[in-house]
Amino acid sequence: MARIFSGIQPSGDLHLGNYLGAVRNWVELQHTHETFICVVDLHAITLSYDPARLAERTREMALGLLAAGIDPAESVLFIQSHVPEHTELAWYFTVVTPLGDLERMTQFKEKAQRQESVLAGLLNYPVLQAADVLLYRADLVPVGEDQQQHVELMREIARKWNSRFCPGFFPEPDAHIGRAGRIRGLDGQAKMSKSIGNTVGILETPEVIWEKVRPAVTDPARVRRSDPGHPEVCNVYALHQHVSPPETVEEVATNCRSAGWGCIDCKRVLADNLAAMFAPMRERAAALESDPGQVESILTDGAERARSVATETIHEVRTHMGFQPMAVPTPDA
Repeated sequence: MARIFSGIQPSGDLHLGNYLGAVRNWVELQHTHETFICVVDLHAITLSYDPARLAERTREMALGLLAAGIDPAESVLFIQSHVPEHTELAWYFTVVTPLGDLERMTQFKEKAQRQESVLAGLLNYPVLQAADVLLYRADLVPVGEDQQQHVELMREIARKWNSRFCPGFFPEPDAHIGRAGRIRGLDGQAKMSKSIGNTVGILETPEVIWEKVRPAVTDPARVRRSDPGHPEVCNVYALHQHVSPPETVEEVATNCRSAGWGCIDCKRVLADNLAAMFAPMRERAAALESDPGQVESILTDGAERARSVATETIHEVRTHMGFQPMAVPTPDA
């Protein structure tokens, strides 16, 4: 069975963009692949963050993943910092990663432009990302379109390390791009992001979902309700294509073009379909919360299962790189 690894930063509540862009794909793949899913809290500290809320947001993300359908019987779900081998392997990978390769990363250049002082953690983010995946010698990396360049770099890192220390040891993982592609937020412009505030959380109530969807941006050329619309340029219609059944999508397009519906009607249907899609997730979250300690127990078990693989990989890496073996203490006679 092919092995996959993917991670998500602990931004707090899981939202629609996370679900459509990544998590729905993971839920499907876990039944056909050996699956490792990680809440990557070490990546979250490469930019400014609130230390007082990191643990809370990490747990919230783990709860959201479980509610969305990640099954601990099918997947290994764990927190990145609970498996220290991630950072150890990342350091080993720095010795084979050229500085120029890191400086060419598009995401680094974009984020660095917004920083007054660029920290090394931001530059080395893709090295840790490579360690995350290669520590488990994964074959596939389910990622969004914006992460393909990072997957190419981790393939290059695997090649360089293999060439220098042990040919064929690390696989060169392939990117697995989900069908949703880039999900725009309710503002119709930027990628859906909690930091921007253009999202819908998967655990939010139907009332809150409607409050957020109601002002969503639609076809900018449609000023009056009687104006015919152009669904192909409307972000609400694009969301319908990911959320609503095919017959509803067709109905939305027809009513938009003929002005049979106003934009508010279209958004009402979207909000109702979102609420229906999220209903079983809210139920699973409530069940998990009703059993204190269950989420923590799942994460503890996941970290133990992850470490059983990670320690084996690190032992072999240390051996191939020529490190002195660690002495095993012997019990007193």
